Amino acid sequence: MNTGSNNQISTQQAIVILINYILAAGILTLPRTSAEQVGTPDVWLAVLIGGGIAIAAGSVMARLSARYPGQTFFQYSSVIAGRWIGGIVSLAMIVYFISISAFEVRTMAEVTCFFLLEGTPNWAIVIAFMWVGIYLVSGGIDPIARLFEIILPITIIIFAIVTLLSMRIFDFERLRPVLGLGFSPVLKGVKTTTLAFLGPEIMLIITAFMKRPPAAIKVVVGGVSIAAAFYLATVILVIGGLSLDGARASTWPTIDLIRSFELKGLLLERFDSLLLTIWIMQIFSTFTITLYAAAKGASDLFKREFKPFAYCFLPIIFLCAMLPKNINETFQLGDTIGDIALYLFGVVPLLFLVLSLLRRRKKG
Repeated sequence: MNTGSNNQISTQQAIVILINYILAAGILTLPRTSAEQVGTPDVWLAVLIGGGIAIAAGSVMARLSARYPGQTFFQYSSVIAGRWIGGIVSLAMIVYFISISAFEVRTMAEVTCFFLLEGTPNWAIVIAFMWVGIYLVSGGIDPIARLFEIILPITIIIFAIVTLLSMRIFDFERLRPVLGLGFSPVLKGVKTTTLAFLGPEIMLIITAFMKRPPAAIKVVVGGVSIAAAFYLATVILVIGGLSLDGARASTWPTIDLIRSFELKGLLLERFDSLLLTIWIMQIFSTFTITLYAAAKGASDLFKREFKPFAYCFLPIIFLCAMLPKNINETFQLGDTIGDIALYLFGVVPLLFLVLSLLRRRKKG
């Protein structure tokens, strides 16, 4: 199978990849984490601001990559900052993608064990999940994009059904008052909501495979905006259905919202299984694209074959996923990864873009 730069994806496929990358654990945890930080019903405002920040940061990364068509960040970083600095930054990004892969599969295992396969060891779920993922990743970016095009419509349809059904217990009064304590509580939650939009960093890799690299910024705007609509709807429905205190008290508030109502006489009386279905698919999407990004990065950095790195990273991901002893340590791992990402993808791409512009001006 071809995993080289000959694989090309359309602008629409790039948007689908970005949406599927962003929509991962945040669907289940964002209402709780953001409600804890904001402390008022204005959580939805923090989500909007977080989405705006993600678009701005993603646009920088898209513009940077568009300047080097056909090359991933791991290839052109040495051209911009030199071999050593570019190599160190590339290694840091590879470690980041491996960490995200581990965090996502561990979160998936925790929820699956709690709601679906009670008593099943985490390691068994993680191993099965990873081996299915490596089968897809070994084919390169094209089969990944094609599968994501199947997953996203299913996600939209099921999410729309669950959203409409949850309106049965929705109370608009729970979202009021708007800015009752001013804007400062909203600002406290911006960091948390911004971390939920981690995903535009994939533009540093997939822009190299786009048929039209100049459209990368459109991919960022479209992908983050659609993901923001998902997150915004989720936060509003959870707070309107469970209240602010209910969202803060629940580990998985989105699932608890769906479990709080049932419809008699239908084929399915409880719809949390539908939500878990699309959520597991989204976790699979995030795992596969981050594993691909890590393996592709190592392949470009060390100028070696792609597949060996993909297989070698599997045991590393498994060990990292098994490090947290419980769900609280898993969440702490996610917070640590998010804090690192703010600097790695919020500052470094901007510096590289400035250096690239200066080098181009100097040559001119």
